[in-house]
Amino acid sequence: MTQKPVILITIAIYVAFIVAIGVMNSKKSKNLTEFTVGKRNAGAWLSAFSYGTAYFSAVMFIGYAGGTGWKYGLWGVLPGIGNAIIGSLLAWLVLAKRTREVARRLKIKSMPQLFEKRFGSTKMKNFAVAVIFIFLVPYSASVYKGLTSVCSVLLGVDETVCMLVIAAASLLIVVLGGYGATLKADFIQGFVMLVGVIALIFAVMKSDTVGGFTEGLTAIAQKTEEIGLTPASHLGLWATVLMTSFGTWGLPQMIHKYYGIKDDHEVKRGTVISTFFAFIVAGGGYFIGSLSRLFFVSLNDIPGDGAGKTDFLIPNMLNMAGISEVLIGVILVLLIAASVSTLSSITITATSTLAMDFIKPRFMKNDDGRKSATLTKVLCIIFVAVSYLIANSNTPILDMMSYSWGIISGSFLAPYMISLYWKKLNRFGGWAGMLGGFITGLPPVICKLFLPEASLPVFGAVKDLGPHFACVAMAVSFALCIVVSLATKGKEEVNKEFYNISA
Repeated sequence: MTQKPVILITIAIYVAFIVAIGVMNSKKSKNLTEFTVGKRNAGAWLSAFSYGTAYFSAVMFIGYAGGTGWKYGLWGVLPGIGNAIIGSLLAWLVLAKRTREVARRLKIKSMPQLFEKRFGSTKMKNFAVAVIFIFLVPYSASVYKGLTSVCSVLLGVDETVCMLVIAAASLLIVVLGGYGATLKADFIQGFVMLVGVIALIFAVMKSDTVGGFTEGLTAIAQKTEEIGLTPASHLGLWATVLMTSFGTWGLPQMIHKYYGIKDDHEVKRGTVISTFFAFIVAGGGYFIGSLSRLFFVSLNDIPGDGAGKTDFLIPNMLNMAGISEVLIGVILVLLIAASVSTLSSITITATSTLAMDFIKPRFMKNDDGRKSATLTKVLCIIFVAVSYLIANSNTPILDMMSYSWGIISGSFLAPYMISLYWKKLNRFGGWAGMLGGFITGLPPVICKLFLPEASLPVFGAVKDLGPHFACVAMAVSFALCIVVSLATKGKEEVNKEFYNISA
């Protein structure tokens, strides 16, 4: 069978699977609670795989793996290791149990609601809603863009067609089935990702260009030495590690996965499963990217329209590796599954937050949840459409994702995490941390839009420093939360309800 029929059959099977999952769960998402958090009885495997598939998409496989591998050689695997240890293992150990308990006891369904409950501030909730809805759009757009280079290079399919496929698939699963459907779809998609990454590693390592595991590792270690990483390069590498690992701790679509876990026992099991998943998927993805310099001497050697663009490294590597038609089909499923699961999580988080935390309290106060659930589904369509339009802009995948993560994590990570453990964090500290992180994370976006020539000595163009500013934003937010709370000590009582303290 030739490549084209394999691709079409693969797409058809995948879309049929998504439709089936959505239809089977359509009756379980009639009101807003069911649409956003389901029955709050998700087991370890469902929760862990949903967390992992929301974490890793084509953005990681194509954008980050290719870009970091080219810049840092074999050191480019560090983000994958960081994603497993920090972004999965530590995140679950530190956040999952406490978040699940608070969210279940106080019936919290979103991060803005958590801030409102903790700090007693509707204005803070509204600010969080605005940040989430606006700045999840570029992240969503980066998910689309992650597939475009693959479609044009590896699969021979027009990039517009492939973007429309993942848009349609994600809308079907979200609009028809809501949170419950995405959990079940993510479970299957997670296994597809595991199998696909393992198959890709073996296929690339056995290619003539790499020459096997021993020869390949020796060759890329030598290439890494030839790169001659500077102190600024190492700083950029660790900024990427920290942003993609600690940054997930403050992303609402990731925190959302803790809300529906059944009990503490499932949290413990989910911690192990999530970590294993991240080691295979993220570690494997970044490892493949680290081999890019074995395939190309210069970025200008990338054929066609991809010349000079790191987004086209991985697709052309796979094309040169002589992968079979069947494995190309597996790659397609891997990338679409990863992208659809991430896009679904982002879409549910952004739209349900806007509907239930901003629109419903103002315009639908007497609604029992059914009308607002319908509104959320309409907003899903709008959100996906806007993301698709932005994805067609000339912005690298890594930049779009880092802008989103930097601003959202910079705004939310510190006030959210500290709230779980420190009773002395007050509203003044929460506001200071949130606004300070938000403002600190903005410069790369502003420079991208209005001042593209702006640069910093040694580091280069500000618009390319998303990971750097993201890390600084998170650090600034933590410092402000603590310092301002201590400086205003005694001006606000402890929220006893949030900490379940008896009056």
